[in-house]
Amino acid sequence: MRLRVLGCSGGIGGQDKTTAMLLDDDILIDAGTGVSSLSMDELLKIDHIFVTHSHMDHVALIPLLVDTVGFLRQKPITIHALAETLTVLQEHLFNWHLWPDFTKIPNSDVPYMRYDTLSVGQSIHLGNRKITPLPANHAVPAVGYQLDSGRASLVFSGDTTTYDALWDAINQIDNLKYLIVESAFCNQRKEIAIRSKHLCPSLLAEELKKLKRPAELYITHLKPNEAKQTMQEIQQSIGHYNPKALANGQLFEF
Repeated sequence: MRLRVLGCSGGIGGQDKTTAMLLDDDILIDAGTGVSSLSMDELLKIDHIFVTHSHMDHVALIPLLVDTVGFLRQKPITIHALAETLTVLQEHLFNWHLWPDFTKIPNSDVPYMRYDTLSVGQSIHLGNRKITPLPANHAVPAVGYQLDSGRASLVFSGDTTTYDALWDAINQIDNLKYLIVESAFCNQRKEIAIRSKHLCPSLLAEELKKLKRPAELYITHLKPNEAKQTMQEIQQSIGHYNPKALANGQLFEF
């Protein structure tokens, strides 16, 4: 499996793009503004979008992606997400007011887009690839994902705050190689992190005490104007994990 980071920032501006990652050639993990870096040929190959949660920085480019390539494809793009997340997309995004309902265009029998309901812990197999939703704790129903090639696994936390269930699930992954986890705020904004159910360096340090397996650690969702400060605080508190800031264009092969 090959994962390319298209966007990993907690905001936009310049080179900063919000969360989207391309798995092999045909699967998106979230569809934030990072999707805009893909070419038309690359957009046409996307058959699946696995969504962590319904917030705009993770779903903003789904409507434009489907609108751009839907009429050029022979089968619908499948949106995989929790039932609660799909309900939000149906009622508040693809509702004919904010955007057309592409599950009914050109008609319900041959749509541009379809929904698939996920449950935490229930894996989806696409060829030799296994994708498993992991528990997360955010302001809206959310999941992380385990991407398992058979040889190794990469875990993406999605947006989350402190949550024992997430670490319990991660600790059961025998072939864990990479861990991508968020730290959306610096320690100065800890109260905002708590209220919005994100992590900051001090909270992340406490969470990582629950990790029982070795993994290469990458930090995502850094706010553009405080990314440097946040990474300095992370290095000070958990430098022994050798954490690195996730970067646009970064490739993981596993």
